[in-house]
Amino acid sequence: MIRPRPVPAPELRLFVLHHAGGSHLTYRPWARLLPAEWELCLLEAPGRASRPGRAHTTADGLAETFLDDLRPHLGAPYALFGHSMGALTAYELTLALRDRGLPLPRWLGLSALNPPEHHPRAEQRFGLPAEELREAVADLGGTPREVLEHPELWRLVEPVLRADLRLAECWRPRADAAPLPVPLSAFAGDADPYALPHLMSTWAARTTRFRGVRTLSGGHFYFLPDPAPLVAAITAAIRAEDGVPSGR
Repeated sequence: MIRPRPVPAPELRLFVLHHAGGSHLTYRPWARLLPAEWELCLLEAPGRASRPGRAHTTADGLAETFLDDLRPHLGAPYALFGHSMGALTAYELTLALRDRGLPLPRWLGLSALNPPEHHPRAEQRFGLPAEELREAVADLGGTPREVLEHPELWRLVEPVLRADLRLAECWRPRADAAPLPVPLSAFAGDADPYALPHLMSTWAARTTRFRGVRTLSGGHFYFLPDPAPLVAAITAAIRAEDGVPSGR
């Protein structure tokens, strides 16, 4: 777990789960945008430079890894936010926490992820030939062109991308999962062709405390040019839940 700005005895920890092919690096700047008394905690999936190991290819497997990361910190208030692959893992992680009777997050934020009833995707990119995969990832955004076009960097990134995309594209949500007793907010980019904004409201069926959809300007990685609007929206959503029980 990476803490870009450690806070002694934080009022709240915000755990952020990154997108497919990504790492904690994209989200490090968020630390300066959060309230001073909050601590940003970035969960890194295996297979990245800061966390060696085999990349997971199933959401429940990655959720179990992140559950182990969270266990030492469940005695204090916390919230979860995930983007794209990170969102589906955050959802699965919250289900795992509930299944084990562990303290639940004060708030759950899911970004750029179609709700379970609109999954899986018809298009699956994880098995594409290398050149087609490179172009598909470039179109998606989130991975710099210089990484995709550099032979040595691509050699390192390609297997992680394939594993992450397999995880995201082959996710089979649990049909029998009861709604979560956790406040849940959905986020979308108004020009995202992959996670369609008009579908986000159907996340309401997965929680007893749906807090609506916030649509921001941009595509699948709508927050990359300027994360401040998203971080401000996350902060406001969590603050609105002050005093809400953790839902054990």
